[in-house]
Amino acid sequence: MLIKSAEFVVSNSDVAKCPKDRIPEYAFIGRSNVGKSSLINMLTNRKSLAKTSGRPGKTQLINHFLINKTWFLVDLPGYGYARVSKSAKKTFQKFITQYFSKRAQLISAFVLVDIRHKPQPVDLEFMAWLGEHSIPFSIIFTKADKLKPMAIENHVNDYRDVLLKTWEEMPNYFVTSSSKEVGKDELLDYIDNMNANLKID
Repeated sequence: MLIKSAEFVVSNSDVAKCPKDRIPEYAFIGRSNVGKSSLINMLTNRKSLAKTSGRPGKTQLINHFLINKTWFLVDLPGYGYARVSKSAKKTFQKFITQYFSKRAQLISAFVLVDIRHKPQPVDLEFMAWLGEHSIPFSIIFTKADKLKPMAIENHVNDYRDVLLKTWEEMPNYFVTSSSKEVGKDELLDYIDNMNANLKID
């Protein structure tokens, strides 16, 4: 897929106010310091479409970006590490939960995890929640440029070993690096193929 256009549409904390367009959506979510904004900017060929920050927890709303005028990339607040108040975290979690439970347009979620670290409970718990609610998702391993190929393979296998204790099979996954554009074509082609094979009622 070639990204010809990527435009910001709306930010809000009310799922009912999300775009009414009956076009497919793909939601990106992960811990607050996982490199989500950098990945979105890399995928869309925009340096500042999603706001990057040295302070984790910058994304605090549901952000819709219209890609090629045919599908939405949805940037969701991070979980786990955001330096915000407990009440704000509860608010984030509430509308994140509502988003996943109410958005009929959602085709798939992408759960971002930092490949440099061992499997983290907060990520595993979120994946389990998605599974329990029958929400399709893929894992995106970020920051692959920080590790050597053998270490990348070992860390992916660590996740496989943990997940297969409770899952029948390893979820679909991608290994990416925003700075090196690793995994870009594979991820965009995956979305393109899903778009080509679905119809939203």
